[in-house]
Amino acid sequence: MKANNKKHVISAERCKSCGLCVDACPKNTLAIGHTLNGQGYSVVEQVRPEDCVLCGLCRIVCPDVAIGVIVLD
Repeated sequence: MKANNKKHVISAERCKSCGLCVDACPKNTLAIGHTLNGQGYSVVEQVRPEDCVLCGLCRIVCPDVAIGVIVLD
């Protein structure tokens, strides 16, 4: 598996920048970003995709179902 073939899919409009996904990530691959969504919240962004271990904890803890991880070919 390539080091850069994992991508976090983030629904910007659903994200409320609660930070639960950021805190849950065992590899610190996510961070609260500077881009604001339509509600005025800072959207979470992928900062170190190469360290993602596809654990899915970000998806599990998100109360707004705003994040997931996919593997690219």
